[in-house]
Parts: sequence; structure tokens; C-alpha cells
Amino acid sequence: MKKYISILMILGFMLSFQSCASQGSSDPTIVNTLVDSQEFTFTAERANPTNYDVINVMNSLPNTTSSRILTLNGDYSIDVSKNMVDVYLPYFGRVFNPSYGNSDKNGYRFTSKDFVINKSQNKKGTWTVQIKPKDVSTVDAIYFEIFKNGKTFVSMKSNDRQPITYDGYISKSKVKQEKEKL
Repeated sequence: MKKYISILMILGFMLSFQSCASQGSSDPTIVNTLVDSQEFTFTAERANPTNYDVINVMNSLPNTTSSRILTLNGDYSIDVSKNMVDVYLPYFGRVFNPSYGNSDKNGYRFTSKDFVINKSQNKKGTWTVQIKPKDVSTVDAIYFEIFKNGKTFVSMKSNDRQPITYDGYISKSKVKQEKEKL
């Protein structure tokens, strides 16, 4: 009986890893084209706060895991085009200069039209993209680490709040998709 239980558990783990590996993967040539064109959309699936106060509160809630990763179930994204960067991401952590009464300023919600993009690709095909907005006073830089399969790791460096990272994937820009539908 113990043998059957262990076999079932191993099969369960293998099937869960199989389904996780197949989600959100993209062709490396499509990913390279998106990054080269500098027109893509990052869709956030998870937020990884670094503030231990937030992590302790999350761990104290009933029916939660002891993980510090928050699964996002909304349309949180960063739209990158050649003339604009539109950021709509939640924030979990300590804000050093909070704006009371205006909850829109507590997350990362801004549009930048004056920015610098630096990008490079390593030997394994992973892209590193850095966006430095010049017209947003609270954000110093947005760092993207884009893997060959489209999975992306984003880190926000800000001067008025603690750092936070996001996991997700990149895809064709939403604006470009809407134009192709017309």
C-alpha cells in the first residue's frame, strides 16, 4: 500500500511540474523580435515584496502558505513602446513619502514619455533591459530580465519606497494587438 501511495505522489509531482513548465512559454525568435522592436507588454503574475512586515502580515492570515509570493489576478502590466512606457502595477511594502487620501499613488501607476532604454543579450539568450524614466520623480529604473521562453523577472528601483520584484511574461503589445484586429 505504501508503494502505491509513493508512486501516486511521484506521478502527481511530475504532472504538476509538466503543467507549470508548459504555461506561458513562447518561441525564442518571437521574444527576440519583441525585445528588439522595443514594443512589448509585460504581464505580472506574481509580486515578491521584500518588506518583512508585509511578509509577516501575509503569513498571519488564515489559510495562507508561508511563501512571500503574492499571486496577482488582475490586469497588472507594463506596456513598452518606442515613445511611451505605461506602468500599472500594485505595490506591497513601505512607502517613505505616502500620499494620504489618494490611493492611486500607492502603487506604480504612471506613464513616461521621456525615458532611456538600455538592452543587452548574454550568450544563453537572456535579455537584460533597463528603462530609466526621466519624467517620473519617484522611479529611478525598471529592470527586466527576459528569458528565451518569454518568462520575465521585473525589478523596480524607486527612491521613495522599498524594492519589489514581479514575475510574469512578455507578449505582443496590447496597442499593437488592437490595431491588428481592426
